[in-house]
Amino acid sequence: MLKNRLSTQELKDGVLASDKAVLGRAITLVESQSVKDRPNALSLVNEILPYSGNSFRMGITGAPGVGKSTFIDGFGDFLLSQGKKVAILAIDPSSKVSGGSILGDKTRMEKLVGKKDVFIRPSPAGFELGGVAQSTLESILLCEAAGYDFIIVETVGVGQSETAVKEMTDMLMFLTIAGAGDYLQGIKRGIMEMIDLVVINKSDQIDSQVLSKLIGNFNHALHLFPAREFRPTVEILNCSALNSVGFDQIWDFVIKYETHVKENGSFAENRNLQNLNWMSRSLLNMIQNHLQKNELLKSNIEKFESLVTSKSLSPLDAAKQIFDLLNLG
Repeated sequence: MLKNRLSTQELKDGVLASDKAVLGRAITLVESQSVKDRPNALSLVNEILPYSGNSFRMGITGAPGVGKSTFIDGFGDFLLSQGKKVAILAIDPSSKVSGGSILGDKTRMEKLVGKKDVFIRPSPAGFELGGVAQSTLESILLCEAAGYDFIIVETVGVGQSETAVKEMTDMLMFLTIAGAGDYLQGIKRGIMEMIDLVVINKSDQIDSQVLSKLIGNFNHALHLFPAREFRPTVEILNCSALNSVGFDQIWDFVIKYETHVKENGSFAENRNLQNLNWMSRSLLNMIQNHLQKNELLKSNIEKFESLVTSKSLSPLDAAKQIFDLLNLG
């Protein structure tokens, strides 16, 4: 039996009352790919916008297997002890065949599941570059309006495209483990330039010399980039997420980082830039959807695709002619 659909006002009231069930339904609405849901989603986001923004947003990225979910489970529990109300948006990989996703993070966060001041939302990444769902920023705003003052966004992996998470968070943490020095050269420049904090997980399983060498490798890699004018110097910390060791040093860095960027004005500037990027991404997404759903344009695009694959027309020329069909030039 389908649940009764809530009105925009009911969703807003429930979100502002920190009703987790209603917050979940509100996020489902903004995640919906249905055209008929979009007006209600936009209306809801506009309604809760004045109540959002009062949080610190941390992005966490790292290669599969480094223990991101275990880290978030432990660090989230630590944040609760600091009086924080924590929302976790765990972006899971979507199947490119079925569109489905694993959505298993909730079951791996045993310390946090069911706790009063914690909201965990696994969401499919869809086909977005950066491993971040297109609606993630909207979900962040809803969580903030519900009173969650520390938002964690976990991404699906690591790579140059993963820097998209930086466009919607205040600080980006890179989680790694022993042996990372072997593939350090494979980490793209884009992600290294965006990192604000490196945390080496499972440090209790690492020989002290190996740990020292790993820290040295990261320091060398990070020093290749220009000095950070408005952000604190990247630090390399270590922890054992499974044993809840090292969280206090990480928290100290977060406090120092937040204080620094708020005092020099870059925190507010970054938030403004995020909103402009959000607008641009939304516009591009709408244009792309329009191209895919307009039957006349779709027919013309298929014609140009045939010309490109038969080498009768260059991809650049084909793109230009499709653009001219839009009458935007």
